[in-house]
Amino acid sequence: MKYVIGWVGLIVLCTVGVISSALASTDVLTTQTGGSVISSPLALLCIGIFIVSYLAVLTEEFSHMRKSKPVMLGAGLIWICIALLAKTHDIDSEEVHHAVLGGLEEYSSLMLFLLAAMTYVSALEERNVFGALRGKLVQSGLSLRQLFWVTGIVAFFLSPIADNLTTALIMGAVVMAVGQKSPKFIALACINIVCAANAGGAFSPFGDITTLMVWQAGHVEFSGFFALFLPSLTCFLVPAIIMSFFVPDDQPETSETREVMKRGACFFIFLGVSTIAMAICFEQFLGLPPFMGMMTGMSILMISSYVLTKTGCEKDTIDVIGHVESAEWDTLLFFFGVIFSVGGLSYLGFMELASHTMYDGWGVTQTNIALGGISALIDNIPVMFAVLTMNPELDQFQWLLVTLTTGVGGSLLSIGSAAGVALMGTAKGHYTFFSHLKWTPVIALGYVAAIGVHYVVNG
Repeated sequence: MKYVIGWVGLIVLCTVGVISSALASTDVLTTQTGGSVISSPLALLCIGIFIVSYLAVLTEEFSHMRKSKPVMLGAGLIWICIALLAKTHDIDSEEVHHAVLGGLEEYSSLMLFLLAAMTYVSALEERNVFGALRGKLVQSGLSLRQLFWVTGIVAFFLSPIADNLTTALIMGAVVMAVGQKSPKFIALACINIVCAANAGGAFSPFGDITTLMVWQAGHVEFSGFFALFLPSLTCFLVPAIIMSFFVPDDQPETSETREVMKRGACFFIFLGVSTIAMAICFEQFLGLPPFMGMMTGMSILMISSYVLTKTGCEKDTIDVIGHVESAEWDTLLFFFGVIFSVGGLSYLGFMELASHTMYDGWGVTQTNIALGGISALIDNIPVMFAVLTMNPELDQFQWLLVTLTTGVGGSLLSIGSAAGVALMGTAKGHYTFFSHLKWTPVIALGYVAAIGVHYVVNG
């Protein structure tokens, strides 16, 4: 609980500092709908609501209240305050209505894309694709040090296709299965998996929500993200190499249980790859949003599962609608709260003030690097959405830089990414906040090295 209190104080101080500095700039205030609006008690209350809702998210590990609940409530309260401000400051209610619908358009396109992707992941999991992969690794007969490297490498290359949360859970299950008698191995392997999953997701539009947001916003072309491969690889390898010297080289006990993929698994894998290709082609050649390609591919998955069910035995039924129900709705609803909370603060003018203070005051490069550290304290989704809402004038190099830093910055702390939070839950007592914090300087070395490689390769 002590570290939560520390992060609470740090977040509050940083937020107050940025707001105070921004409010001191009269140039930005004159561009808003009214100088009195942004400094009014209701507008400042919106900032307080936003902070409190995120503090509730940070305590999820202790309260066991899903992170979507406080941010959804915070979003609703922020827009209630905005509606009241509109009435007291003669702001057209239609303007407020239009602002809300603008957030809905942003959210719906990303939600449908992610819903299709999550459904595919759930379908592959039901067909035991990931279970078979886990089984092969458990029965491989590799030493703990070799498994440390194999689980990290698989996580790095799996997360660009699956999300970093799913990747971390799959590899974490392998680590827990083979390392029960070596707590030190479990801790180091979990840290390595978190770093690898976050780094792997940074060079693919499908690897992380932040990269998806930048791609759908049109700031970087699909192929442009692959320029981050070497920086991302560096971010993974630097701490992995150092930590590997401290991993015991013992031989783990192997399991005799053999897991196999179910009927149709390979075809579902093919459909998943084809759906990703379809989303790219829809955007590149037809000018349609990528979520249209994903939803079309999802419909093909549904029809294929129907055919496989009808042609198979009665016991082997495939219910894709059930996979839709089992999607990560907590994440999708959390994303709703983020977009509408940040969108409300942007409508009030706080995002423009933050952009003026950070990008104009601190400098573009310094801000983009600092945002990586901020994403270790706050989830990278609101950080990236705030940047997109600020809409600073950045070239592709800088958009790639902020994509890299916010993507891998969450690895600095165990609470900085969904992968870290998930592994803390599954490896209780072995992988903790403090076991991760002990290696933060090494992870930070990889973070700095990745930025350096980005400058050398893409600068």
